[in-house]
Amino acid sequence: MNIADMRVQYSTVGIAREELRDNPVEQFRLWFDQACASGVAEPNAMSLATAGRDGRPWVRTVLLKQFDARGFVFFTNLESRKAQQLGENPHAALLFPWIALERQVMITGAVERVSIADAAAYFITRPVGSQLAAWASPQSQVISSRAMLEMKWDEMKRKFADGKIPLPSFWGGYRVLPETFEFWQGRASRMHDRYQYAKAPDGAWRIEQLAP
Repeated sequence: MNIADMRVQYSTVGIAREELRDNPVEQFRLWFDQACASGVAEPNAMSLATAGRDGRPWVRTVLLKQFDARGFVFFTNLESRKAQQLGENPHAALLFPWIALERQVMITGAVERVSIADAAAYFITRPVGSQLAAWASPQSQVISSRAMLEMKWDEMKRKFADGKIPLPSFWGGYRVLPETFEFWQGRASRMHDRYQYAKAPDGAWRIEQLAP
C-alpha cells in the first residue's frame, strides 16, 4: 500500500461564520456535546503538547476532566515528564481529533496547577483501580519489569485494604488557560473551514477565518 495514496474525501457541509458562538468556550461546549451524542470514542481524549526548557516538543493523549470559562483541566502524576516540562515552560497546546465528525479543535495557552482541594475532589471520584494505579506507578520513570509494577500494585492494595485511598502528594491537576482556539471543519477537496479565536488584552475574543 502506498501511504501517499491514502486519503478520505470529506463530505461535511461545513460551518459559516454566522453559525459560530461569540465565545469559544460556548462553541467548544456545543461541539463537545455533539461529539458525545454522536458516539465518538472517548470524545474527551485530547493530545497534549508540551516542551521543557530545551524546547524539544513532546505529545501524548490525556483525558479532559473539567472545562469552563477558566480553562481546560487534566490530572496527572506531578513527577511525570509532562509535569516536569510544564514546570520549566508553563504553556501547552491541546488537540481534540474528532475524526468521525471531520472536526478538530486546537487550543493553546498558559498552564497553571489546580488547587489541592480540586485535585482531591476529583481523585475520590476515580475508580478504585485508578486510585491504586496513581500510587503504584512512578509515571515516566524507567522500571525493571511489568512484574515489579504489579508487585507495587499488590502492595498498594494491601496498604489501602480498608478502602480509604488518600490523594498522593505527587498527584494533581493542571488547567490550560486558553489564549487561542481553532475550530476546524473538514470540507470536500481539502477546502476546509478554519476559524481562529484569539484573546485580546481586554479579554475580548477576536474571530478570524484561516485559509485551509
